Amino acid sequence: MTKRITLKLIAACAIAACASGAFAQETIKIANIVELSGGGATAGTNFKNGVELAVKEINADGGILGKKIETITTDTQSNPGIAKGLTQKAIDNDVFAIFGPVFSGSIMVSMAESRRAEIPNFTGGEAASITKQGNPYVFRTSFTQETAMPKVARYINQVVKAKTLAVIYVNNDFGKGGLDSIKKALAGTDTKIVAEISSDSGQVDFSAPVLKAKQSNADAVFAYSNEEESARMLRELRKQGWTKPIIGETTLTGQKVIDLAGDAANGAIAHVGLTVDAPIPAIRAFRAKFEKAYGYISDHNGMKGYSGIYVLKAAIEKVGKLDRKAVAAALHGLKVTTDKYPGVLMNVEFDKNGDLDRESFMVEVKNGKQEVIAMVPPLNAANVNAKMKK
Repeated sequence: MTKRITLKLIAACAIAACASGAFAQETIKIANIVELSGGGATAGTNFKNGVELAVKEINADGGILGKKIETITTDTQSNPGIAKGLTQKAIDNDVFAIFGPVFSGSIMVSMAESRRAEIPNFTGGEAASITKQGNPYVFRTSFTQETAMPKVARYINQVVKAKTLAVIYVNNDFGKGGLDSIKKALAGTDTKIVAEISSDSGQVDFSAPVLKAKQSNADAVFAYSNEEESARMLRELRKQGWTKPIIGETTLTGQKVIDLAGDAANGAIAHVGLTVDAPIPAIRAFRAKFEKAYGYISDHNGMKGYSGIYVLKAAIEKVGKLDRKAVAAALHGLKVTTDKYPGVLMNVEFDKNGDLDRESFMVEVKNGKQEVIAMVPPLNAANVNAKMKK
């Protein structure tokens, strides 16, 4: 009888621990659900490598709360349906957190599963709609479009002083969200969008979209697509003799784009949340470590994965225990500084929606490399209208 009561008490305690989100495994399992093939392979591979580099560092330093991190990496093949299935498998595997997918269309589908399981889910996706669903378990390692676009819009209006703008965007969740956000950010300024030109994900021939941009006679073009397509777009713009400003966001001037576009990338300008070329010691150190580990220079996606792991570490250590629900709650409103966590690369603050805010950069491609031409303050900083100079 006594043995039976003891077993019941043990079972009851185990059930209570699960219900509270407690995590009693020997390692902290993290699912890395990313695009390793298909159209998102560049973004997903960089993100994965950044995550794994941070995990290796943290484990070498004793782990988190004395426990080592274990990563389980799977390939979404850049397919939202596969991403959803892999998220379900990760949940079955009782992971503590999920990193990825990176593509907005995939995280929009898969995050419903991590939400139901009450598992913190970090993404590099930028579509504004991701954090508008009221999901308390999704967190960005990148800017949302609604944080980034006001910054680039100020540059277009105040520095470039473009009166008219043509927008070439990719026709998916990411691209349509970007179009809506840049339109909203420019509303009320004297910069008018005179052409909205859609392109397809994976599009090879950009002659028609570029011709439409030229025919609009706009003062500048805003190019908003994925990395490989951005490179093709830049080559076509130069081929058709476009000499006016080419402005975009992070995906326009990444190292992969520069490598693919060659000389056609020179002169392209973009607002970037993260760049390995930033004149910041922590970022320069990351660049060197990443290049040594993987043999190439990271893009912004590698930085997103890397810094995201350190954000998770900061949240867990703030809570003081491995409790998924408590960690997710702690991430809302969390401020992480580089003096305590250099791995976050830049001081960062999360809001109630899981969106982040921090300083960022305007960059220009010169001689095949990104060069920082301006620092941009956090969107919510008091000095938000600080003058930007080339």
